[in-house]
Amino acid sequence: MNQKVGDILQRIRELEAELEIELESRREALHVRFEHHRVRFEREILLRHKRFKTGLLKYIAQTEFRNIITAPVIYSMIVPLVIVDAFITTYQFLCFPLYRIEHVRRGDYMAFDRGHLAYLNAIEKFNCTYCSYANGLAAYVKEIIARTEQYWCPIRHARRLLEAHSRYGQFVDYGDAEAWRQELKQLRQALSRIERAQGRKP
Repeated sequence: MNQKVGDILQRIRELEAELEIELESRREALHVRFEHHRVRFEREILLRHKRFKTGLLKYIAQTEFRNIITAPVIYSMIVPLVIVDAFITTYQFLCFPLYRIEHVRRGDYMAFDRGHLAYLNAIEKFNCTYCSYANGLAAYVKEIIARTEQYWCPIRHARRLLEAHSRYGQFVDYGDAEAWRQELKQLRQALSRIERAQGRKP
């Protein structure tokens, strides 16, 4: 990998770590704490949250008509999402061991903690759970495909991508034939050491 590109990637990782520290500080300011992977709020904060909760009847009465008529379309998307989930999970468990690629842990991409918020009613909690699953699944799928691409075709595109995946920065430059032949094996071998290098998330 180009040294300058490597330096930039390192700075990005440092900024991400700095951002996480800042977000953690914000969570502490809002009295959010984790106990055994569960969210806990102080009693006073919990009572304050409940004052902002909208009752179901009031919530439904205030819902815009366009949101009501499009809800069945949104919820029907659960069918293709579950199908994609089943296929992509089966794919990685069948093929990744053969390629010697470290499995993607779905738990690293799925977060269902909004259900602990006392200021959300049942419908809002359901919607948040649905969105959490859909976005978590998208990130999970993206990482599986990213590792697949690193194994088979780790070459950057000629044009700039709007939002490249996490592994894209390690790929060889477009048009650099020498680097392609020299680095492909190393890039493949790196896929079997992902979690040893990064460490598992808690």
